[in-house]
Amino acid sequence: MLDLKQLLSNKEEVLGRLKTRGLSVDLSKIESLDIQRRKLQQEFDQLRSEQNQANDEISRCKKEKKPADAVMARMKGLAGRLKEIGPKQAEMEQQLKNELLLIPNLPHASVPVGTFAENNKVVRTWGEKPKLSFSAKEHWDLGEKLGVLDFDRAGKMAGTRFTVLKGGAARLERSLINFMLDLHTQKHGYQEIFPPLLVNANAMLGTGQLPKFEADLFKTTDGRYLIPTAEVPLTNLFQEEILKEEDLPILLTAYTPCFRAEAGAAGKDTKGLLRQHQFNKVELVKFAHPDHSYEALETLTQNAETVLQQLGLHYRVVALCTGDIGFSSAKTYDMEVWLPGQNAYREISSCSNCEDFQARRANIRFKDKAGKNRFVHTLNGSGLAVGRTLIAIFEQYQLSDGSIQIPEVLRPYFGSDRLT
Repeated sequence: MLDLKQLLSNKEEVLGRLKTRGLSVDLSKIESLDIQRRKLQQEFDQLRSEQNQANDEISRCKKEKKPADAVMARMKGLAGRLKEIGPKQAEMEQQLKNELLLIPNLPHASVPVGTFAENNKVVRTWGEKPKLSFSAKEHWDLGEKLGVLDFDRAGKMAGTRFTVLKGGAARLERSLINFMLDLHTQKHGYQEIFPPLLVNANAMLGTGQLPKFEADLFKTTDGRYLIPTAEVPLTNLFQEEILKEEDLPILLTAYTPCFRAEAGAAGKDTKGLLRQHQFNKVELVKFAHPDHSYEALETLTQNAETVLQQLGLHYRVVALCTGDIGFSSAKTYDMEVWLPGQNAYREISSCSNCEDFQARRANIRFKDKAGKNRFVHTLNGSGLAVGRTLIAIFEQYQLSDGSIQIPEVLRPYFGSDRLT
C-alpha cells in the first residue's frame, strides 16, 4: 500500500510512475475522502478541546458551589456529537484504505520502462545451451515414456492442471527440495520455516493478493485461503510487530506446496508441469533495512541463481519492465531457464523488492537508532520453483535413449546418476 501523504503531496510524480505501468489512475475519490476525513478529524479535535474546557469549568463551578446546569447540557451535546463522529471517521478511514489497496506499487527508477514483456532487459546469461546430437523432446513426452509422469490418472481424480509424479520423478522432486533447503540454510544463512498452508484474508491482504486477485486463489468454506506461495505466510510472520533494527536483515526460507486457480490462464500451458493448480516451491523472503534493500535484492537473486549454477542449468536473468512487474513489486528480476524441448526460455524464479508496500499493509515495522518506528522493506523470490526445475533437468539432461542424467550435485540425494 502506498503512503497516502506521499501520494497526495507528490501527485504528478506518482501518477507518472504509475503511467509507466500502463495505468491511468484517478485520484479524485481518494482526495475527496481525505478532505472529508481531515474535516471530521478537525471537528473531533475541536470538540475534544471544548469538552476538556467544559470539564475544567464544571470543576470550578463545583469548587465555587455555583450551578453548572448550562455547562452540563453543553457537555451532553458535545458527547453526543463525538459519538456520531466516531463511526463516520471509521467508515471514512476504511473507504480510504479500500481505495489505496487497489493501487499497485511504484516502479523503482532503475526498472526498464515498457508496457510489454518485449521491453524486459536481459541482464546476464549463465552457461551455454546444451548441444544435443538428437531432436530434443518435451518433458511430458520424456516423463510419460519413462512412466514417471501420469497426467491421465491425475485428471481422473482432480481434473486438468494436476499431475501424479511416480518413481524416479517423485524421488527427483524430493531430492530437489532437500538440496535447495540445505543450500539456502547451510550456505546462504536463511532460517527454515514450515508455515501453515491455509491463511486468513488479512494475511492475503498483507502481501497484496487481496482484494484485487481473489479470482486466482482457492478459498475454503470457512473463509480461509490455500497459499499461492510461501511468500504469504513468511511475510506475515511478523505482521503487526515492531522488529529490532539490529536483527535486520531477517532471512527466511520455506518449502511448501502452492495452490493457484490460474483463473486467467485458460488454454495457456495446458500440457505438462509448467502451469499447475498445485506445485512445490522453495521460497526465499527477506526483511531488510530500507537503506540496504536493493543490495539485499541483488544477494537474494544470486542465492536463487546459485541453485541453477550448481545444477548446471543454462539460464538468463531478466530485469522486468514497468508494465511486467507484479502488483506489489518495485523491482523484479526473473530467472529464465532454457528448455530445449520447447526451444524457449521459461521463468523459473522471480526475485522482487517490494520496498515498504507490503509492510504498510501488514504493519511490519522496526525501531531505528533514533527510537522512531519505520516500515521495513520486504523481499521475496523463488529459490526455486521445484516442478519447473524438474522440467529443466528433464529437458537439458535428456539422453538419446530417453533416460535422464542426474546433475552431479543431486546424486547423493537421488541415489543414482540416471533416471530410467
